[in-house]
Amino acid sequence: MELLNFDVVRSYGLVLLQGLGNTVLLTLIVIVLAGLLAIPLALVRTSRLWAVRLPFETFVEVIRGTPLILQLFYVYYVLPSAGLQLEPFTAAVVALTMNYTAYLSEVYRGGIKAVPEGQRNAAAALGMTPSKAFRRIVLPQAFKIVTPTLGNYFIALFKDTALASVVTVNELLYTGNLVSSSTYQYFTVYTVTGILYFIAGFPASLLVRYLEKRSQSKAPRRRPGRPRLVTEGTMR
Repeated sequence: MELLNFDVVRSYGLVLLQGLGNTVLLTLIVIVLAGLLAIPLALVRTSRLWAVRLPFETFVEVIRGTPLILQLFYVYYVLPSAGLQLEPFTAAVVALTMNYTAYLSEVYRGGIKAVPEGQRNAAAALGMTPSKAFRRIVLPQAFKIVTPTLGNYFIALFKDTALASVVTVNELLYTGNLVSSSTYQYFTVYTVTGILYFIAGFPASLLVRYLEKRSQSKAPRRRPGRPRLVTEGTMR
């Protein structure tokens, strides 16, 4: 038996590409949802009122303290016993979004705290309201700080979508499992599957590297004894 069977590649290549398409779609949906939901979660977690922070801190710690695969099982297999039946793809979106929302909220929170307090004070001295100062001064700088980290999380998410195969989502790995079990060409199928993951993921890694270098090269330089208010315009 030949190690690499090109007949299998020709016969099932389109099927594997469809699985890759589902993987990319799942990744993009979760990126958008988690990226947006993590912002208000991060803001709430910066509150000085412990009663406000507690339920959200609990949510984040529970999600971070349990395996993602368990969360997928819980959403798909356990929730139906409570009367909530979800389709496999929807269950994967919910579980992955919860997981990455928790992690990204920590990233955002760290970015917000990394903005110097002097920026807020300078904005207040210029007559900006706290909400306006946050929107125009703090948030743009926080996003710039966390951009490389966000990119790395998004690359990790692309690979973590493979775990959705355990709840029968027709993503790339699940499709590869079906094809290999029907053809018994494990080396061929899983090699092609790995190549497809690499082809889709490597450009994203290069993009993150580029954004990181661009972010570092455009970082505002401080002059001793002369604090400077960094606004959206000065960051461009």
